[in-house]
Amino acid sequence: MSAALIEAQDLVRHFVVRRSLFGKPTATVKAVDGVSFSLAAGETLAVVGESGSGKSTLGRLVLRLIEPTQGSVRFEGREVFSFGDRELREFRRRAQLVFQDPYGSLNPRMTVGDILTEPLLLHDVVPPRRRRERLYELLEMVGLDPRFARRYPHEFSGGQRQRIAIARALAAEPRLIVCDEPVSALDVSIRSQVLNLLRELQQRLGLAYIFISHDLSVVRYVADRVAVMYLGRIVETAATPELFASPRHPYSRALLSAIPVPAPRARRDRQILPGDVPSPINPPSGCHLHQRCPHVVSRCKIERPALVAEADGHATACHRWCELPPAGAAVPASGRSPELERLVAAFSRVGDGGAASGVGRLDVDAPGEAARPN
Repeated sequence: MSAALIEAQDLVRHFVVRRSLFGKPTATVKAVDGVSFSLAAGETLAVVGESGSGKSTLGRLVLRLIEPTQGSVRFEGREVFSFGDRELREFRRRAQLVFQDPYGSLNPRMTVGDILTEPLLLHDVVPPRRRRERLYELLEMVGLDPRFARRYPHEFSGGQRQRIAIARALAAEPRLIVCDEPVSALDVSIRSQVLNLLRELQQRLGLAYIFISHDLSVVRYVADRVAVMYLGRIVETAATPELFASPRHPYSRALLSAIPVPAPRARRDRQILPGDVPSPINPPSGCHLHQRCPHVVSRCKIERPALVAEADGHATACHRWCELPPAGAAVPASGRSPELERLVAAFSRVGDGGAASGVGRLDVDAPGEAARPN
């Protein structure tokens, strides 16, 4: 692996949610609790986990949009949290963010041309005489017609607005882009187009992505490595094929077992964790999962497991992962009643035969196909 573009070490971020009459904190949300990782240039690291696990907070810490409670982030070997105004401005140019909601992240009073020209002006990326030419280059780079420069955000579809948001991030010529749920607000038919665009831009420009998502099928397609978060901590990280083929942490196994199987007659051995996710205001001691884990022992309740990496780079924060049985795989469905079998077969025939009932089948770009402009 090449030298790390960005390295995070023991990142912690706590938010005070309640104070006493005299201003002393009485309740604190532990949003990020001792997270470490590294990312090489041209690599995609996906950060996954359920809502409230600290994914978006981690992304904002890396970009220094919020200050940490403790910990460090090094970008190209330099400590981000020690940057002065001039260094921070340069860092802002080299590290950009694509938001989840493309409409909410674009100024409705500015034309697309103004939105994309603004970072060129702020960071003095190109001389003034070349800004219009650069604007057209950015629009063509993301598959949009240069004539769209005079339009406003409300005149575009969701997929087109996300392309504009990506073009705005590219305008500053960054090396790192944090993608915070970039396709979750889009129709399924548009997601593959935007994902293909991101992959193409990464190959052309050598970009590094921190890809925050809860959609594991998307993560499997775009990511080189995956980090699984639970209650503010990374519990497992590995190369994407390795994690999906052989998850080690009980939480990772439960998360992956929840992926829908695209076959009506096949099912997985679901590993459902009992109970609810504990409050981040008062997380459990030791391993945060011990109250829900079926493999818990007394050590789990007392001692926090370290994120230990094996020789292949697969790291797991679990005291007992070596003792756990292999993760379950999809097995043929069984135990259905004849009535349910007939119902599944009837729906399968309608789906395979087209719109027999007036409802057509949605065709989605297959992974690897060329992206079509939205």
